[in-house]
Amino acid sequence: MESLTTIHKFLDYLTYEKRYSPHTIKAYQKDLQQFKDYINEKEETKKLEKVKVAQVKNWMRELLTEGKTEKSVNRKISSLRTFYKYLQKQQIIEDTPITTIKSLKTPKQLPVFLRETETEKLFQRNLYPEGEKGDRDFLMLLMLYYTGIRADEIVNLKTKNITQSEIKVLGKRNKERIIPIIPEFYNLLQNYKTQQEERQNTNSEYFFLTDKGNKIYQKFVFRKVKHYLSLVTSKSKKSPHVLRHTFATQMLDNGADLNAIKELLGHANLTATQVYTHNSMEKLKKIYKQAHPRGSD
Repeated sequence: MESLTTIHKFLDYLTYEKRYSPHTIKAYQKDLQQFKDYINEKEETKKLEKVKVAQVKNWMRELLTEGKTEKSVNRKISSLRTFYKYLQKQQIIEDTPITTIKSLKTPKQLPVFLRETETEKLFQRNLYPEGEKGDRDFLMLLMLYYTGIRADEIVNLKTKNITQSEIKVLGKRNKERIIPIIPEFYNLLQNYKTQQEERQNTNSEYFFLTDKGNKIYQKFVFRKVKHYLSLVTSKSKKSPHVLRHTFATQMLDNGADLNAIKELLGHANLTATQVYTHNSMEKLKKIYKQAHPRGSD
């Protein structure tokens, strides 16, 4: 019971002091509960506050044996690391059992993005149904591609935060950022919203709504994106993040500064943004191989 109380206090800390998103809080809760269940069943120590390094390593081995990927295990260890730092900060423990735990090596995975020909196909209006639903779906995917915003950010996008030249986005940890938009796109959004309000007679503060006039949700966005991407590409991944990756990759390919892309994406540091340079390097290698006289040797 003591450990569970500690977990609840930790989750409250993430919610009210660190201002993490509900999605992130849920992930932390799941990871900690899984670890708590593991030590209750398999280890002599039953309290999270008394856990030692060996027990954490045992859990890591069990997760890998169960078929969890290195990336998944690393995320769970990251949750434990944050939790035990919190316990240190609260002076509940002196030493954290995660200090000597190193992240597992993971194979490098380049972001999946659309080729320009695929992008052109995706944004042909006749790919979408006629009428309000098709207009919404078209603009929803166009918003993801034009701005690079995340699925949860488009879900919470409010009409008042869209102006003729920019949109205001509430990102991770409630951090606000501004993303420029072109006038043509703004006009499309304005026309759609005007028609939507006339048809649905709704006063919702959120820009994108479901067929019933309610606020959209993440599964709704994922389902729509997957459907339309499946019409233009055979890539295995078909999520909103593919459009985010496409935005960043095409910006970089067309000469955008890496720091500018970092700000537009809302990354906390440049390391997360630098992964897109690998995509551009692959494109350069392909161009070199095609264009250089000895490139095909």
